[in-house]
Amino acid sequence: MKIMVVGGGGREHAIIKKIKENKTVSEIFALPGNGDIAADATCVNIGAKDIPAIVAFAVANKIDYAVVAPDDPLVLGCVDALEEKGIPCFGPRANAAVIEGSKVFSKNLMKKYGIPTATYEVFDDMEKALSYLETAPIPTVIKADGLALGKGVIIAMTRDEAKDAVKSMMEDKVFGASGDHVVIEEFLTGPEVSVLAFTDGKTLVPMVSSMDHKRAGDNDTGLNTGGMGTVAPNPYYTEDLAERCMKEIFLPTMNAMNAEGRTFKGCLYFGLMITENGPKVIEYNCRFGDPETQVVLPLLESDLLTVMQAVTNETLAQTQVKFSKKNACCVIMASKGYPTAYEKGFVMTIPETVQDKVFVAGASLKDGKLLTNGGRVLGVTAVSETLETAIDTAYSYVKTISFDNAYYRNDIGQRALAAKKQ
Repeated sequence: MKIMVVGGGGREHAIIKKIKENKTVSEIFALPGNGDIAADATCVNIGAKDIPAIVAFAVANKIDYAVVAPDDPLVLGCVDALEEKGIPCFGPRANAAVIEGSKVFSKNLMKKYGIPTATYEVFDDMEKALSYLETAPIPTVIKADGLALGKGVIIAMTRDEAKDAVKSMMEDKVFGASGDHVVIEEFLTGPEVSVLAFTDGKTLVPMVSSMDHKRAGDNDTGLNTGGMGTVAPNPYYTEDLAERCMKEIFLPTMNAMNAEGRTFKGCLYFGLMITENGPKVIEYNCRFGDPETQVVLPLLESDLLTVMQAVTNETLAQTQVKFSKKNACCVIMASKGYPTAYEKGFVMTIPETVQDKVFVAGASLKDGKLLTNGGRVLGVTAVSETLETAIDTAYSYVKTISFDNAYYRNDIGQRALAAKKQ
């Protein structure tokens, strides 16, 4: 089988490595891929948002199956365009990807179908939003409606911060058209849990839970990032909680999308907060999370491609999806200065002994040398019987990898360890 994976980050590298385990796969193309993905797939210099070029390539190369991994091409209708040419895909069509593409849509969906989430108001007029903030409870959360590279959410601890956030989105257009509408919502507190789920629109199978570390600095300090590391499973996500989420959140979301004529087929990501009043949805994503994928897929014991095809063919109920009971830890190695300004183009050294544990996000290949080419450069994942050993092993791998200006947090998984001891 010829497989095409759209995207070029650490998530896509993890997906490609897992798909490679399937013996029927003869060739994998990554569009665009990156310098290190090139060791596992044929990289093609076509951007993930260039839908016409992606479709033309898939048709010309007789692709048997396509995986569309990032949010942008999903929201832009990449799956729709490929399916129109008869190419089966993993990933939701555009009318279902809107669950991530529009926060206004997702909040209204939850309100309509009684799915627990933070209370909220929606604004398309800046002056009305600013007026509302005069009396709104503080702290509060300001969200740009559309996609914003995971950075369109601002937690405002003061009224002035909240007003500045609204102005930056609606007046200064820091997120472009994504800020034409904003959601102002209740500030929730409690442990956060990420749960990815396979769904074919009829059956929903949750994957192993995980815990992300969003802040750039140790002890959750510094700016928000795309994620500095993850562990799985998440100790806050108990069996009782999993049952409750299935009944109150996961299946109701799948059913709500069906009722709206927007059947969701692919990976549905639930960003949850465990509040005093039970689990609530902070956000939905229409695809595998990054870097959650880098800890979840290494724990998947079933064949990923088989599961993906079952989602496409709506036979998930008849397909075994089995996860290991082990623990996983992923530490992100970034460029110093991320998520703001950073340098790139530094030579990376990854020993052969850890190559299969590394998922590269930002790298280019020049004269046979691997160079840094992004803020988040790579993720290093270790799997072990205990969380403590998984963390220690991941950091031991990190210490064998080198590039100038390398930066990583030293406390990935410590919050999870503390939670296990409670």
